Amino acid sequence: MRGKTILSLLLAALLMSGTARAAEDVTVKVDGQTVPAFAENSVTYVQLTSLLETLGGWVTQWDGEARVASAETDLFTLDVPAQCSYVLADGCAFETGSASLLRSGRTFVPLRSVANLLGLQVDFVDWTTPVTVRDMGTAACTVEDFDWLCRIISAESQGESLMGQIAVGNVILNRMFSDAFPDTVKGVVFDQKDGTQFEPVSNGTVYNEPTEQSVLAARLALAGVDAAGESLYFFNPDLSQGLWVRTNRTYYTTIGCHVFYQ
Repeated sequence: MRGKTILSLLLAALLMSGTARAAEDVTVKVDGQTVPAFAENSVTYVQLTSLLETLGGWVTQWDGEARVASAETDLFTLDVPAQCSYVLADGCAFETGSASLLRSGRTFVPLRSVANLLGLQVDFVDWTTPVTVRDMGTAACTVEDFDWLCRIISAESQGESLMGQIAVGNVILNRMFSDAFPDTVKGVVFDQKDGTQFEPVSNGTVYNEPTEQSVLAARLALAGVDAAGESLYFFNPDLSQGLWVRTNRTYYTTIGCHVFYQ
């Protein structure tokens, strides 16, 4: 019995020490300013209101009854339900990988995923070095190009997640900034150099009115939100074998029905 008691005490001590180390202070600097943050289970969390106030241009509020933190800017409205592993951008779900947390009445969110949604770059070296967050800037785009970006995203990826739609927008913009493709969104969409590049151009669905979610995806892609890295190609393997792409390009990721290649 005495041996079991000692073993139980040792296990309890280990569990307590593990809990004590579960959440640790970490320094996060946004444009040079330190914001409240901590690390837990290898995830860096940052206080939502402080992050947005440091960035500027956001109006925040807390709905205690619904337990939802909300913020609004000219780009979109952000809703963060407490203890959920997603946020809502203009009502569209965006997975964050880890749930938001409440600490002393404040909402803390997973830094990297939310920063990505805001078009921010997170630079992490190690846990003893301050984590830096910086604005990636907004891609230049004419009104006409924005319209075609919304339309091609909508036609190519209706039914996909917000992240999947942003990824399609990333590919279009990556091509626009590549020397191998036209330098406007419209030029990329209607490029005929090696045949029609996008099926919606052939079947005419690119002329349909874009969905609200595709408009949001276009705005976020232009704001620097990255879902597809440097990908220049994507296709749906259920509809195309993509033989040339598979042979000549490097696989990057799969989002929903689409696979993306750099």
